[in-house]
Amino acid sequence: MHVMITGAGGMIGRKFAESIANDDRIGDRTVETLTLVDIVPPDVATDFTGTRNVVEADLSNEGVAADLVARQPDVLVHLAAIVSGEAEADLEKGYRINLDGTRALLDAIRAAHETDGYTPRVVYASSLAVFGAPFPDKIGDDFFLTPLTSYGTQKAMGELLLDDYSRRGFLDGVGIRFPTICIRPGKPNKAASGFFSGILREPLEGKEAVLPVDDDVRHYHASPRSAVGFLRHAAALDTQMLGSRRNMTMPGVSATVADQIEALRNVAGDETVALIRREPDPTIEKIVSGWPRDFDVRRAREAGFTAEDSFEEIIRVYIEDEMEGRAPRA
Repeated sequence: MHVMITGAGGMIGRKFAESIANDDRIGDRTVETLTLVDIVPPDVATDFTGTRNVVEADLSNEGVAADLVARQPDVLVHLAAIVSGEAEADLEKGYRINLDGTRALLDAIRAAHETDGYTPRVVYASSLAVFGAPFPDKIGDDFFLTPLTSYGTQKAMGELLLDDYSRRGFLDGVGIRFPTICIRPGKPNKAASGFFSGILREPLEGKEAVLPVDDDVRHYHASPRSAVGFLRHAAALDTQMLGSRRNMTMPGVSATVADQIEALRNVAGDETVALIRREPDPTIEKIVSGWPRDFDVRRAREAGFTAEDSFEEIIRVYIEDEMEGRAPRA
């Protein structure tokens, strides 16, 4: 089996590629070829024992998508995107990368299908930002898409394209609406949600962190480990159970900022929590106020997707995966 990952240099792309290097079985098939695509050559999955291709490419450039699709991967995991805060700040760039790049990729698949019947599994990384307020207490998969950001609008358009091209038989799509991934390792990115990780990651490493919103802000989270699990499961899923509705919200943990901080206290103690500094940011507060808080994900659970059950579990996953099991103790 040939797996291609666009956006392979990003955090989730890197971890997914590394998981394949560690375990090359996806479902009942073996990954024999792994193609990693990003605008900067991704240096990941170097331990992969099969054929490993690294492609430096920007999907929004003319001809790039067709060249990638000509490799005919069996599974194409489309993670390439710019994140929420950057997409909101730079409208043109957001639509060029998040919409035009996605459509170019799907249209290249359509052209290949019409030529020789090529029909790959496409796993599309979407977002909770496709939903807009006012919200019910728990948002189900049948809740209408009314995004309140340009990023959410771009992702919603991608979802509709995935449904339509799957319906027409050009591809076999699975759309994954990721919870906010927490705790993200490494340096902060430009995502408006970055502080959710920062107020945990930095204190766990003995550094000060800035909290730009109130403690009562509630959001929906899953760990990077769960994100990789979503992708692996989607790559091998029997899509007959999905029918024409190919996009699903993944399982996660609904928690307030106060819940996050209390979980951090339970795991790492008061001195670690004391490293969080409150510094309100009206721009971030405005963006976050329009985000959903909790979800009814029965479709995803029925399809076999799983995630953590508590925020304390999310913190412990980070400690195990990124800190070799060592962290400040309560």
